[in-house]
Amino acid sequence: MRGLALLGFVKQQKQQRISVLFQSYPACRFGYRKHMLNPGDDVLAWGESLDHLLQCKTGQLLFEDFLRTEYSEENLLFWLACEDYKTITSPAKMTVAAKKIYAEFVQVDAPKQINIDCVTREEIRENLSQPVQNCLDGAQRVIYSLMENDCYPRFLKSEMYQGLLEQAEQQ
Repeated sequence: MRGLALLGFVKQQKQQRISVLFQSYPACRFGYRKHMLNPGDDVLAWGESLDHLLQCKTGQLLFEDFLRTEYSEENLLFWLACEDYKTITSPAKMTVAAKKIYAEFVQVDAPKQINIDCVTREEIRENLSQPVQNCLDGAQRVIYSLMENDCYPRFLKSEMYQGLLEQAEQQ
């Protein structure tokens, strides 16, 4: 009997943590804070594809938190840096940003070195003198594939996501 009471308490604590966690993140594309829609819609959409997860700022933050527990948040951070890089139109700013991304994620022994092959790494290094908007696309595709096939399935099975999913399905 005591074990069942403890189990109930642990489950209640978990639900409270998940509720606080979800409330602390910004609204997603469904605008649930502004329009009072069900935040569970976002949580359910995250389970459909990595694209849905990455389209939502809350999803990005939760995925980053999960990746941090696996010591692989550099993958998402690199992917997001590439997305920001694609919005740059000034050649001078593009050069600065490309060099910063290279130093932070691509070069050997970078602080947040991503796992890409040496050919892709070398192509990026060679393009640094005159970078173009798509010069990081190859590496970004490799990292996206790694996240989609490795990290994302583990995220979907994680206690963090499963708790949010359970809460969303109850609403």
